[in-house]
Amino acid sequence: MPTTDQHPEPPPAIEINGVGFSYPPVGIRHQPVEALASISMSVLAGARLGILGPNGGGKSTLIRLILGTLTPSVGTVRVFGKKPAQAQADGLIGYLPQRIEAQRDWPISIRQAVGYPIACRLKPWQRMSAESCRAVDEAIALVGLGNLGDRTIGALSGGQLQRAMIARAIAGKPKLLVLDEPTVGVDIAGQQQFAELMNTLHTQLNLTTVIVTHDLRAIATVADRVACLSRTLHFHDDADGLSPQLLADVFAHDMAAAFGRVHVDAHLAEECNDPNHSSSDRCGHNDHNHGCGCDGGDQP
Repeated sequence: MPTTDQHPEPPPAIEINGVGFSYPPVGIRHQPVEALASISMSVLAGARLGILGPNGGGKSTLIRLILGTLTPSVGTVRVFGKKPAQAQADGLIGYLPQRIEAQRDWPISIRQAVGYPIACRLKPWQRMSAESCRAVDEAIALVGLGNLGDRTIGALSGGQLQRAMIARAIAGKPKLLVLDEPTVGVDIAGQQQFAELMNTLHTQLNLTTVIVTHDLRAIATVADRVACLSRTLHFHDDADGLSPQLLADVFAHDMAAAFGRVHVDAHLAEECNDPNHSSSDRCGHNDHNHGCGCDGGDQP
């Protein structure tokens, strides 16, 4: 006999079904401008999704649909089973925008900046609770700025500012963290530090993360699922995560529009028997096709 005490399956972190979005005509244009068409994707809770695509491919539009600041022209978007605007209001979504330099003008401390989204949800006569204040301090400590809580935003380095804004995004204890081009302008060492931070957040907070970028290398270090977006979406969902061959398939799919048919052969460096491929090149990397700009051969 069927049992009656079975719990229903929790909803996906993100469920997108048949979504399209067009911007209204502007200026002399008489037709809507289609930004997204026939987008469908299901992201399980706890997944780390990378969305890869060119500028103008619809990445920002998709982010705004997930955040609830835009409504689909057709189709539906749900975040943990709720409409995105409701999920946002319930504090389920944290967001790191691409451009955060404007925050430097704020004459406030890191602690005040991190607590700002929580304070905004309070009534004018309310003060942050001891629990909320503790959550702010925990978020600051988790991103490695625990001894800088009283420092002003304008006195931070670029990397410290990014960490402070990530702390702000997680202080409200969201279940989903969305990051827009978080590694733009970041060097190799900074990208490695960012990857380590994202792994820490994923492990300790059990977050679902969505990172939107045009940088395949960033995807490879912080995601276990990847989708290619250029108006339409191709979702690479593999339970084994991002293998070298899957990344090769993603690269081939993402570059097909620019180069037509391409062939990419990917494998681990230790599995390589091709004498034309160096497994220990002069730029100091221990693999090939690592994307640093060198060809693995003679370097100056």
